[in-house]
Amino acid sequence: MKNIIFIFGTRPEIIKLAPVILELKKYPQDYNVIICNTEQQKELSNQTLAYFGLKADINLDCMRENQSLSSVQARILTSLDKVFQENKIDATIVQGDTMTVLCGALTSFYHKIPVFHVEAGLRSYDIYEPFPEEVMRQMTSRVAALHFAPTDVNKKALLKEDISENKIHVVGNTVIDALFCLSDEVIENSRKFFEEEKGIKIDDKLVLITAHRRENHGERIDRIIEAISYLAKKYSDHTFVIPVHPNPNVKNKIHERLGMFENINLLTPLDYPYLVYLMKNAKLILTDSGGIQEEAPSFACPTLVMRYETERKEGIEAGVSKLVGADYDKILLESEKVLADSKENTRLKAQNPYGDGTASIKIEKIIRNYFE
Repeated sequence: MKNIIFIFGTRPEIIKLAPVILELKKYPQDYNVIICNTEQQKELSNQTLAYFGLKADINLDCMRENQSLSSVQARILTSLDKVFQENKIDATIVQGDTMTVLCGALTSFYHKIPVFHVEAGLRSYDIYEPFPEEVMRQMTSRVAALHFAPTDVNKKALLKEDISENKIHVVGNTVIDALFCLSDEVIENSRKFFEEEKGIKIDDKLVLITAHRRENHGERIDRIIEAISYLAKKYSDHTFVIPVHPNPNVKNKIHERLGMFENINLLTPLDYPYLVYLMKNAKLILTDSGGIQEEAPSFACPTLVMRYETERKEGIEAGVSKLVGADYDKILLESEKVLADSKENTRLKAQNPYGDGTASIKIEKIIRNYFE
């Protein structure tokens, strides 16, 4: 039996690792799964774990208010070092590009434990877009023993960096697997949550907006808010829903400047199935999130990416998403192309380029072969 530790700290990591955890748990005779949550996003991560019926074996409580990147890295590294000293571990699985991912990979390397990197090979090649995640993802690639790349584009990026081809496996993105975990009952409960509890009308004129990225703080978030304000005034018959990130750099400005609009609903961060329900029903999505770029095409929803660079170029090339940055004019131009038309006429025709929902099954088989 192999002791496999999953290390994560944010909601997106859990969403994308949960299908892999559940797949490995199908084989208790082969894998002892250890779930470690650094709690980089404490409330959001634990909330999302519960949705998948999972609970962390180890909670590290590593976040402090207004801490620097250096201090959170030091705290996570120190906490994980103790975890590795106290547990026999045969492999570490991390996902994506967060501080938790980098620290999990580094700690594993220091203890000479193989690292399996889920969602490997995404690149923007701009170390400040996304910041600091682009560098974290690249550094994790240097120590990984297995690279689970979502697409051939990601594989080519890894090969370009002289990573051995036998370490790279194109499996699709596990976020698509997670979408298939939603039952009809969960979807119905989500409808009741918005329409009965929140009083939000879910119809063909729904606009979903998320904005939280570090590089969009400051003047960029000001321009984004100005664009949203204009759109909400002009398209007053549309319903705008914004799950507001708890970071005060974002939260305070959004509430101060958008809170007075009757057709803008400012919500606290949403549980995963509620967010998926909004994506499924949205006419348009504006986001700077990485995960939503991958999920939205499954629902044929036009998506405007409020970033200047994206490591998820497949969606741009397939035409399922468009880069608009924090550019006021671009946001308005591309938004109005959708909002001025009907939802039926603006649905995407292209298929989701990020996978078919079988990534976690493929990953388990590759891990099995690795140990054999």
